[in-house]
Amino acid sequence: MDYALIWYGLIGLAVLIYVVLDGFDLGIGILFPKATEESERDLMMNSIAPVWDGNETWLVLGGGGLFAVFPLAYSIVMPALYAPLMIMLLGLVLRGVSFEYRFRTKRGKFIWDTSFFVGSLAAAAMQGIMLGAMLQGIEIEGRSYAGGWFDWLTPFTLFCGFATICAYALLGACWLVIKLPNELAERYYGVAKRWGLALVFCIVIVSAWLPLSHQIVSLRWFNLPNSILYFTVPVMAVICIWQLFKSLNNHRAVRAYLFAIGLFLVSAIGFSVSTFPYIVPFAVTYSDAAAPDSSLKFLLAGTAFLLPMVIAYSAYAYWVFRGKLKHEEGYH
Repeated sequence: MDYALIWYGLIGLAVLIYVVLDGFDLGIGILFPKATEESERDLMMNSIAPVWDGNETWLVLGGGGLFAVFPLAYSIVMPALYAPLMIMLLGLVLRGVSFEYRFRTKRGKFIWDTSFFVGSLAAAAMQGIMLGAMLQGIEIEGRSYAGGWFDWLTPFTLFCGFATICAYALLGACWLVIKLPNELAERYYGVAKRWGLALVFCIVIVSAWLPLSHQIVSLRWFNLPNSILYFTVPVMAVICIWQLFKSLNNHRAVRAYLFAIGLFLVSAIGFSVSTFPYIVPFAVTYSDAAAPDSSLKFLLAGTAFLLPMVIAYSAYAYWVFRGKLKHEEGYH
């Protein structure tokens, strides 16, 4: 049994779940300035207050799993991405503090509103920049990072940061049309359409940029007969985009949210097609970076026990706090 491949898939799944779950609450932070009244901002925060900390559990699983299971990849990726990673973590800390303090103060509430927005924007942008840095490739020599301090800062990574902001804002808007009272939710259908159009533009640009930048990616996507199979990915993307905007036009909130998630899933499949089997594109494969099989089996046994518990807890939290919010009710 290829335990390294199983862990490659598990970490990829954990990162995808984190992006989808924490993505919509980061998106709500990005959309915070859109609120016209304090009561609307209260509802926006209350829509995610019961679940935001649980969403970030998946980030711990992804990062911790990388350290434990693929130590070589961790030792290469971390020095390459120290700066954006620290900014991301500071943004997440700022958001966490803002959740509590804005409901405990009166005169200084604008400070925590701004902090919530800035922390969300910084975290989203840095996650996109780190993804872009991975996709553009990390320079290594032997078994160590050999690049410079600012190799992560390029036009491609900045564009990926913008794309991630668009993606999270779309998810956040779709979440708000589900959770906010109808009179407030109405405006966010238009917001979701605008951010959705921006995301589609970004997907097109990145899909062209990657093959033009890397011959490996180009050969994988445009070599027959494999390209026939791989081109089902853009077909699925087109279907998700079509159904997303159709759902938004018809004011079908849950359906729109699900197709937005589908677009994330299709994008993740596209990235996997472009980079597999590399865990540090395009230098180190998952098998080269993996810990010994004995360690992988031991960690897998623990994960098989804990992962269903985390999933069950998350599902229960979403079920308990389902439905639309009311003006007089809230988590805090």
